[in-house]
Amino acid sequence: MRIWLDQVREEPIHWDETEQVAPQELDRPELVELSPVHWKGQVIHVDPDFFLRAHLSYEQTLNCNRCLQPIHEPVDSDVELMIRVGNPGKGPAAHGGEHELREDDFGTLYVEDEILETRPILLEQLQLNIPMKPLCSPDCKGLCPSCGTDRNTGSCDCEEETGDPRWAALAALRDRLPG
Repeated sequence: MRIWLDQVREEPIHWDETEQVAPQELDRPELVELSPVHWKGQVIHVDPDFFLRAHLSYEQTLNCNRCLQPIHEPVDSDVELMIRVGNPGKGPAAHGGEHELREDDFGTLYVEDEILETRPILLEQLQLNIPMKPLCSPDCKGLCPSCGTDRNTGSCDCEEETGDPRWAALAALRDRLPG
């Protein structure tokens, strides 16, 4: 959706829509499936800037990082952003270079023109709601590295690896040290 901020100066803009996002758009291999994303919100003028407040709700299916079982989880997320027209900072950094982030920059989105595209905001929020290492449970035992058996559902007859034999000489030295 595209919002013309000059119109927001006159009257707040409200939206309530459902968007389809393919998991491939987020480029996260652990994300298997994503339901349609329902999001609603508003943009209001707070002179001289704008304020975006929105709420997202959807379901995502992820693969557990240890056992690869699917995890279905509902997500409800709120978004609040200050929208500023123009480039942050001054000097060469303001023209696409690097600049030091100030505390005011967190939670602030800079747009060059008075046109706000909401899809990039939505995609960013979806990315932020995907855990870095999704787990089906905190005590997930994972898969056996030898035979691939899911250790949460049963055990296997594989021997536990005691360690890398190349470190055996150092381990022997450590064991001989006092105290």
